[in-house]
Amino acid sequence: MTDARRRIVFATGSRADFGLLVPVIEACRTRPEFITLVIAAGAHMLKPAETWREVDERFGLDATVNMQQPGTTGRLADAEALGRGTGGFARAFARLKPDWVVVLGDRIEAFAAASAASVGGIALAHLHGGDRAEGVADEAMRHAITKLAHLHLPATVRSAQRIEQMGEPSSRIHPVGSPAADGLAEIAALDDASFAAVGSPQIVVLHHPAGLDDETEQATVRAIANAVGDRPHLWLDPNADPGADAVRAALDALPANAARTRRDHLPRAEFVALLKRLARSRGVLIGNSSAGLIEAAILGLPAVNIGPRQAGRERPATVIDAASPDADDIAQAIARADQIDRSTTGHPYGDGRTGPRIAELLAKTDPRDPALLRKHNAY
Repeated sequence: MTDARRRIVFATGSRADFGLLVPVIEACRTRPEFITLVIAAGAHMLKPAETWREVDERFGLDATVNMQQPGTTGRLADAEALGRGTGGFARAFARLKPDWVVVLGDRIEAFAAASAASVGGIALAHLHGGDRAEGVADEAMRHAITKLAHLHLPATVRSAQRIEQMGEPSSRIHPVGSPAADGLAEIAALDDASFAAVGSPQIVVLHHPAGLDDETEQATVRAIANAVGDRPHLWLDPNADPGADAVRAALDALPANAARTRRDHLPRAEFVALLKRLARSRGVLIGNSSAGLIEAAILGLPAVNIGPRQAGRERPATVIDAASPDADDIAQAIARADQIDRSTTGHPYGDGRTGPRIAELLAKTDPRDPALLRKHNAY
């Protein structure tokens, strides 16, 4: 007897997109008409964090796709990794036979999965399309994925409008909110013992490479360290984007500071719990992560954004942009963030029900409909 359930494959390439995909995967797993499958790829496979283990522990893994190679970094290395990823995802899809492939964001892992699905004739759903964020190559890749995708699930109304302006049919665009908002209410603020274990910080630094030259990336790290000074702070290591080695080298070379605690990674639940604790204790998140503009904003935590990586992204009232990546300008931005009235902040990222909303759309949209699969500009 043929199994009539729809096979939904989620492709995740990093700790960042996995955290946002979790509530969507969980919502799909509750629906009896779905078979939910998960592929971990790319940065998940890299040491020392090897965050594929978190994916496997949470949901089990139906395939893995190796992309980046240890010891090779840079834009052209990422281009080679993209090719390996596209082939790896294509082979995984041939075996898993998905009805839907679901990707989020703008990384090379999402682009590889999207390319394999779209060229392979498989319906593709894209979360967080239409956003603007300069990143390394993020702006181009995000919008390229939009043009490959068949179902658009943007986080905000403004992002939905951009997708329609790109020629995508309005009937395929559904502003569902960000899954970053889902489940936050159920996560308690970090308890005293766990907070002490990460240094009882007043500031958390999460700063990724931004596609700049190594000297500029390293100078920014030093400027952040000087701006933070002796305030207790936790510094989280950067993601695996090109330039990450330079950022880590600058971190390694910083003078010892008893106020600094450093971690390579925090699981999402612990990270969110930490942000909640900071919001409650008048802390600040600084750096250039989208978490400063999305999760922190949802939680009412002020964030200082540094440099061009998030250029163009919507900015809730909790976000303060440093005038430059100079220590004095960063320090002034931190001082402004300290003064934000946290009782009056808001955000555009939905009501925390994004996962179920997406599951419903995947259920009611026919992934075999030729009108869905044959892409046409709406104008």
